[in-house]
Amino acid sequence: MNDETPENEAAKDDARHAEKMAKKKAARDKIMATKTDGKGLIIVHTGKGKGKSSAAFGMIFRHIAHGKPSAVVQFIKGAMWTGERDLIEKHFSDLCQFHTMGEGFTWETQDRARDVAAASAAWEKAKELIRDERNSMVLLDEINIALRYDYLDISEVVAFLKTEKPHTTHVVMTGRNAKDELIEIADLVTEMELIKHPFRSGIKGQAGVEF
Repeated sequence: MNDETPENEAAKDDARHAEKMAKKKAARDKIMATKTDGKGLIIVHTGKGKGKSSAAFGMIFRHIAHGKPSAVVQFIKGAMWTGERDLIEKHFSDLCQFHTMGEGFTWETQDRARDVAAASAAWEKAKELIRDERNSMVLLDEINIALRYDYLDISEVVAFLKTEKPHTTHVVMTGRNAKDELIEIADLVTEMELIKHPFRSGIKGQAGVEF
C-alpha cells in the first residue's frame, strides 16, 4: 500500500529543508567564529545610482540609535535644506555634530577658488572630527566630488586616513567617481548602479525621496 500521502510528502520536504538549513547554519557559524577583529572601517559609497548619501545617513542613524557619538561634514551641499540635517539638528545634536561646509554644486558657484577654499575648510573640520576619538563614525558627504575636481589633494586624504584615523573610528565617504587611491585603501566599497531615474522622465527631486 502506498502511504505517500500529500501530508507525508510535505513532512519529508520540511525535514529535508530543516537539515539543509542546519548544515548551512553550521557552516556560517564556523565562518563567523573566525571573524574576531573589530576595527574602524573606511567606507566608500560611489557610482551613478541614487542612494549613496541616503545609505550613509542610514549608518549615522544606526549610530544614533546605539547612542554612539558621530559627526557629518557636507562638502558640497550648502544652502539646500535637507530632512536629514533638520532631523539631526533638532533632535540628535547631542549625539551627532552636523557641519554643512559647502556652498552648492560647482555649476552653481562658478568660482573655482571659492570652491577650493570651501572644500579645504571642510577637510580641516573633517580631520578635527576624525581625530576626536569620541566620534565613532564620521560621514564625509560628497567628498568624492571635491576630490574629483581636485579641490583636495587625494594623496593627503589617503595619507591622513592611513596614519591618523583612530583604529576604532569609522569614516564614510560618498559621491560619484571615487578616486582609485581611495578605493584601494577602503575596507568596504559599494557602487550604486543606475538602472532608471525619474529625473530623466521630467520628474523633479521630491522631499522625502531626494532630500
